[in-house]
Amino acid sequence: MIRSLVSGKVITTAAMLVFGLIFLLPFIWMLSASFKLEADVFTYPVQWIPPVWNAVQNYTEVWNGSYPFALYYWNTVKVTVITTLTSTLFSSMAAYGFSKVNFQGREALFIVVLATYMVPNQAILVPQFVLYSWLGLFDSHLGLILLGSFSVLGTFMLRQFFMGIHNEYIESAKIDGASHTRIFASIAFPLIKPAVATYAILRFIWTWNDYQNPLIFIRSDQLYTLQLAIRKFADAYSQTYSLIMAGAVSAIIPLLIIFILGQKQVIEGISVGGVKG
Repeated sequence: MIRSLVSGKVITTAAMLVFGLIFLLPFIWMLSASFKLEADVFTYPVQWIPPVWNAVQNYTEVWNGSYPFALYYWNTVKVTVITTLTSTLFSSMAAYGFSKVNFQGREALFIVVLATYMVPNQAILVPQFVLYSWLGLFDSHLGLILLGSFSVLGTFMLRQFFMGIHNEYIESAKIDGASHTRIFASIAFPLIKPAVATYAILRFIWTWNDYQNPLIFIRSDQLYTLQLAIRKFADAYSQTYSLIMAGAVSAIIPLLIIFILGQKQVIEGISVGGVKG
C-alpha cells in the first residue's frame, strides 16, 4: 500500500516535471535565440546552446542602438511602480470601507461598484479619450497612472480578507479612541499583508504588460512604454529575430524577478484566504 502511494507520487511528480519543461520550452528557445548569431536562430535541429555566442552584441544593440530602449524601460518602470502603489493603497482603503465602516447604503453601493466590472474596458475607451483630452491628461504618464489607480477586482479581493478580521479588534481600537484611519493603518492593513502583496504583484504584472492604454492615450515617442517600444522595435527589425528575442527577454526580466521574490507572499495570501476565522 505504502509502495503504491510512493510510486503514484513519483509518477505524478515526474509527469508534472515533464509538463513544466514543455511549458518552459518557448522561453528557453527565446533566451537561446537572444544569445545567437542571426544565422543560427532557425537552424534545424534546434541548437539550444548557441554554437557561437553573440549575446554582448545583441543586447548592446537593443539597449544602445538606434532606439532609446533604456528610456522606454524607465517610462515603464515609473508608470508601473507608481500605478501599483496607488492602486494598492486606494483599493485597500475602499475594501476597508466596504467591510469595516458602517454607513447607510454600503452594500448597495458595493454592488454598484461590482457592476462596473461587467463593463468591458473597450466600451468606455471613447468617453475616457474625450475626458482625458478635456482635462489635459492625454499623452501623459499621469493619465496612464490614473487609469490604473483603482481596481474593482482589487477592492473585491481585499474586501474578502478584511472581512476575515474579527470585529473585536476594530471595536477594541474604537474604545481606545482610535479613528478609522488609525485602525486601518495600524491594525487592519498589517493583518492582510500577504493579500496586499498578492494584489500588488498582480497589479504590477497587469500594468507592465498593458498594451491597450498606452496605445490609445500616448502619442509622443519619448513617453512610450516598453510594450509600444517592443512593437516599434519588432517593426524596425522584423527580420532580425535575435535582436527581437533580446528585447523580449529584457522586457520580461522584471516580471521574473517580481515572481521569484513574491511567490512566498502569494502562497501565504492563498493560505490566509483559505482559513476561516
